[in-house]
Amino acid sequence: MDAIKELKTLLGQISDLNAAMGLMSWDQETYMPEKAADVRAQQMATLARLSHEMTTSDRLGQLLEDLKGFEDAQPEGSMEGAMVREARRDYANATKLPVEFVERATLARNRAHHAWIKARKESNFGMFQGNLQEMLDIAREGAELVGYEEHPYNAALDDYERGAKVSEIKETFANLRDQTLPLLRAVIEAGDATDYSVLNRPLAAEKQKAFALKVAQDLGLSPEFSRLDTTTHPFQTNFSTNDIRITTRYDEGYWPTALYGVWHETGHGLYEHGVGAALERTNLARGTSLGIHESQSRMVENMICRSRAFWQHYAEDFKRFAPEVASDLSAEDLYRAVNRVEPSLIRVEADELTYNFHIMLRFELELAIFEGSLAVKDLPEAWNQKMQDYLGVTPPNDAQGVLQDIHWSSGLIGYFPTYSLGNLYGCQLWNAASRDLGDMDELIARGEARKIMEWMRDNVHQYGKIYTPRQLIEKATGDSLKADHYVDYLNKKYRDVYGI
Repeated sequence: MDAIKELKTLLGQISDLNAAMGLMSWDQETYMPEKAADVRAQQMATLARLSHEMTTSDRLGQLLEDLKGFEDAQPEGSMEGAMVREARRDYANATKLPVEFVERATLARNRAHHAWIKARKESNFGMFQGNLQEMLDIAREGAELVGYEEHPYNAALDDYERGAKVSEIKETFANLRDQTLPLLRAVIEAGDATDYSVLNRPLAAEKQKAFALKVAQDLGLSPEFSRLDTTTHPFQTNFSTNDIRITTRYDEGYWPTALYGVWHETGHGLYEHGVGAALERTNLARGTSLGIHESQSRMVENMICRSRAFWQHYAEDFKRFAPEVASDLSAEDLYRAVNRVEPSLIRVEADELTYNFHIMLRFELELAIFEGSLAVKDLPEAWNQKMQDYLGVTPPNDAQGVLQDIHWSSGLIGYFPTYSLGNLYGCQLWNAASRDLGDMDELIARGEARKIMEWMRDNVHQYGKIYTPRQLIEKATGDSLKADHYVDYLNKKYRDVYGI
């Protein structure tokens, strides 16, 4: 069909522009000189405008009109049907956003990002406050332009988790909190399970990098299609399925930061690399949602790399890479150390049991400032109070509190809930994989964890955005999303580690 062929060509060109924009963004996070920021912002704004103009062009609109009803006539799972469905959705949303708004939002994001970097370095929220207010105003304006059901924040959620609703997130988080808070209290009451000082044994950054990459490559992240760099806040991005970039940061006095940062981003990278080759340069060549994406990164980071079986397999390797840390440690010592439960300040370094409380805190505060019930100027105080309420700790400064995450400076409002949704998706997918693969711990202990990621490639990654998140989880697991899998996992693991 000529219309389909032409649509693919247009979508490929839009994909190329977005990849160029992504490469510029990656560069400004890693290697770009500080003084290049202003011109870089203009360059990215120009590309954003061109991409938006193509996405809202009369020709694309006419093609979609010519293809009216096409996607409904295709079977579920049809690549071409999904491509038209996604193009129609993107076109409908994009045509509601004036070019001026898109360019203004891109410029604001770039200004906010650089303001956040400086504010975080100085630990001074006031240096970022005005930029955050601007990002909120833009998010609200975008929600009104695009439209929403029930609540304007739903428009923000929909950018990252298709179909998610404020009401559903609130209910899910309330249930998760009620079911895991008693476990957290029991673990804290039980006290330390091992010697955690081993986590602070000094380890040079190059040794951290070498061991982290060894594991990542064992899982399938080849240097032929990926690279690892250093940045302020770890992230993964890609410009094709064979151009995967991951980043981390190093703390030579706390080696888990870099290791688990790399392994988390490896999960993201393997997802994007695993997207089917036929989807390249289409609007389907990405993970279907941030929640499903987080299921892969959290699975690699925690369910594989924090498992007892993982350290049974890798303890001797770690001793060779880092004898100054691990020469006197057993696999069990390492397993218990990296699974310490301790309320802490930094989300990306939080243990599995406290992690979701970091997400609930951010969701509640983000919703409050989005709605206007909390003033942006009062955010640091509100943040510190919720940290005390949820975790019993209070940040000593803004850098370790309200300024620690990159998301708001990048305009990623509505993103945070996907981290906890990813935990839920991940456990459900893990249990589905175990039905096919057998004992997952035995696989990992034998050094065959890559088979788990291959199952994920076959049942999740390869489909890109062909299926919506809800369709994909039901196809892969045979059921809709259930929190029970994750709650059972946490109870089994931490009651064993802490002997409760």
